[in-house]
Amino acid sequence: MERRGERLKLEIKRVSKEFLEEIKNKHVIVVSHFDTDGISSAAIMVQALKKRDQQFSLKIVKSLNKEFIDELPKDKTILFLDLASGSFNHLKEAKLKKVYIIDHHEINQEIPDNISIINPQLLEKQKISSSGLVYLFCKELDESNKEYAKLAVLGMIGDNLEKEIDNLNNGILEDGEVKRKRGILIYPSTRPLNRTLEFSSSPFIPGVTGNTEGVRDLIREAGIIPEKGKYKSIIDLTEEETKNLTTGIILRNPEIKEKKLVGDIFLIKLFGKLEDAREISAKINACSRMGESTIALKLCMESLAGKKRAESIHAKYRQMLISGLKKVDELEKIQGEKFMIINARQEIKDTMIGTVVSILSHSSLYKEETVLIGLAEDKDRIKVSARNVGSKGRNVREILSKVINSIGGEVGGHEFAAGCTISQEKEKEFIDLLKKDLELQVVKF
Repeated sequence: MERRGERLKLEIKRVSKEFLEEIKNKHVIVVSHFDTDGISSAAIMVQALKKRDQQFSLKIVKSLNKEFIDELPKDKTILFLDLASGSFNHLKEAKLKKVYIIDHHEINQEIPDNISIINPQLLEKQKISSSGLVYLFCKELDESNKEYAKLAVLGMIGDNLEKEIDNLNNGILEDGEVKRKRGILIYPSTRPLNRTLEFSSSPFIPGVTGNTEGVRDLIREAGIIPEKGKYKSIIDLTEEETKNLTTGIILRNPEIKEKKLVGDIFLIKLFGKLEDAREISAKINACSRMGESTIALKLCMESLAGKKRAESIHAKYRQMLISGLKKVDELEKIQGEKFMIINARQEIKDTMIGTVVSILSHSSLYKEETVLIGLAEDKDRIKVSARNVGSKGRNVREILSKVINSIGGEVGGHEFAAGCTISQEKEKEFIDLLKKDLELQVVKF
């Protein structure tokens, strides 16, 4: 019996061989998404291309739109990472000579002849990050690229796929010499507990997140005493302390189940010491969402200057995130049966609205199957992020696609987490159509 993942591995082998032939004596344009998965994908790819002395240029983008695609040179080889699976129509119209795509997002358009694509959605629909696919691809280009396996782990965690460990992902973890430790899944697990809890956004802990006094109360209830004025970290807690702290968190947020709160913590070696992969992943994400994708790349490539700058950006980003979560209470909202539309306008940064909505979807504030949709302005555009509360319910990508098909725009993402971009002049029309469709969906449900 064929092992799960074999067809995907064969396809990666085939496309990588074709790619090597295609790029001989040519310039490659690499275009990657700006989130953690996209940045770690780019970091793996550019280092693999450098090893080959391959000529290339790199572009990091927030989203892929028709205007950007139309401006790409027609005669170059274009390689998209962690995006483009929903842009086949634009790619076809742009008449690009040769396009490669390594991505894991849903596909709902016909694939043009000039595109070679690696996407598990076309095969066994395995849960693997784009950075995982890029790593396996680059390992085919040169076995020595195994050293970048830990970057694929960062992307996997950035896309919340650490609980989807199967055959392919397991191999990547082994290649990356990743250490696993059982513990409470709040990052960073390697830093003092009080700071970790204060800035905990995933999960969001009511009365604790962003509240120093609430943090002290929770730690005291758990029977954890500071040593020489310093609290230990999550990975250093005893079994009893872990159990007590878990109980305290669940009492404050009953929606959190113990099996989701306690699990495997992944530790990777970066800058010569073990780091919580979730914290590094969060730093990459923070840099990109604050407009500093270059710093995020430098962090992945273990630049000490990049690390220092990334830490400073991350601290600022966390403060803004806490502020954004508090701001939600004051914002205009449209609420109905099993849905909530939060129109942040300029009150929350467009690059942060997805994170804010994602955190809220994991809080105890909304019932399972509620669709949460956030809107934030970006110049003359509006960024829309949609999340589904819980692990069942409506396909948010389909909901957004239906509305976008009527008014025009770009959609990407998955069944339970998706996003789109619309022009600002379409705001009212978008909200009206969205509200109508969400209310109709409830009637059908």
